[in-house]
Amino acid sequence: MDPEREGQPLGHLNVVRFPVTLAEKLRRTKKSLCVLEDMSSTSQKHRSFIAEPMGDKPVTALSGIGEVLGRKLEEQGFDKAFVVLGQFLVLRKDGELFTDWLKDACGANNRQATSCYQCLKEWCDAFL
Repeated sequence: MDPEREGQPLGHLNVVRFPVTLAEKLRRTKKSLCVLEDMSSTSQKHRSFIAEPMGDKPVTALSGIGEVLGRKLEEQGFDKAFVVLGQFLVLRKDGELFTDWLKDACGANNRQATSCYQCLKEWCDAFL
């Protein structure tokens, strides 16, 4: 657009350009899964999980996995966080594949699945 015409009528509309923020650019992306989150939006459970080695933590220690989802995962053999981590690694740390798997495996919603994905991704970034 010609800068000299900015703000001048274009037919019946006034054309004004606004700077595009990073948040707006992210909203415009066509990916179904946005895993970029502000650290202030993570839960205490998430921060606690990624702060230390996994050890023998139960599956419910993962962010996004409560008692109900944890029970469903345990019924399928995913009783420990490290077992879910194994599935995460088998799926090559791919956010879309992992969240789809988690939704199918235990009925997690998009928020829960994304929270669990982000938790495992950040844990891997810190410890692997």
